Amino acid sequence: MKISQPIPNPKIADYVERILVIEDVQVVNPFVLPLYANGSPTLLFQTAKGQIKNSSNNLTLFGQTVFPEDLLIKDDFTLIAYFFKPFALYALFGVSAQELTDNPIDLNLLAPAKTYEFQERLLNAPSVAIMVALLDDYVFSLIMKTKVDCELIKYATLSIAGNSSKDVLVKVQQELYLTERTFQRLFERNIGLSPNLFRRICQFNAAFQQLNNRNFNKLTDVAFDNGYADQSHFIRSFKEFTRITPKTYLNFGNQD
Repeated sequence: MKISQPIPNPKIADYVERILVIEDVQVVNPFVLPLYANGSPTLLFQTAKGQIKNSSNNLTLFGQTVFPEDLLIKDDFTLIAYFFKPFALYALFGVSAQELTDNPIDLNLLAPAKTYEFQERLLNAPSVAIMVALLDDYVFSLIMKTKVDCELIKYATLSIAGNSSKDVLVKVQQELYLTERTFQRLFERNIGLSPNLFRRICQFNAAFQQLNNRNFNKLTDVAFDNGYADQSHFIRSFKEFTRITPKTYLNFGNQD
């Protein structure tokens, strides 16, 4: 198994936050990939069908994930995930982000005439590099067609992701000269979440990345570095988005 994170092509970088590639996974027992809240809509491709809830497919489009979910794959596979910037879902795919919150769908359901052919080209691609190039071209074609003015929501999400403290919501709302209700609707349509829930997911994800990188001495460091009132508040938030405690998560890597 080989894991890499290629830098998004400049032509799609305004909409794609990052890319994850997991190559040549040999599956003996069913492979389970936990999916946690990270604030990013995602396009997921596997060379073997993956099962989420009652759906099994190769190309899956995710909106926001709030409640943790599992991806189950039973055959050898390569996986490529495109993590979009929070505002990109409505702009690129023309579907209300709120409809896809905790409700991933088979991409082929959106435009079957085009996506089935795209999926076949991905499945028959001879290398990961060609798969990534095909996905780049697909996303770029969506960017070229979009007519949605997403500058407001782009500014709001970037501001909140960069500072997930509680007072950031009022600050951004005032900077955009929006009423609270208009601000709420802007998020629900484009992001699929309320502004505050998106802020809390950004806060959790920043703490999760710090935990995952082992960049701390004790859990209270992670809590305070990311604006939690105390360690208990951080643990409650972590359990809400993962169903496990930070210590349980850290112990996964220490098991024989």
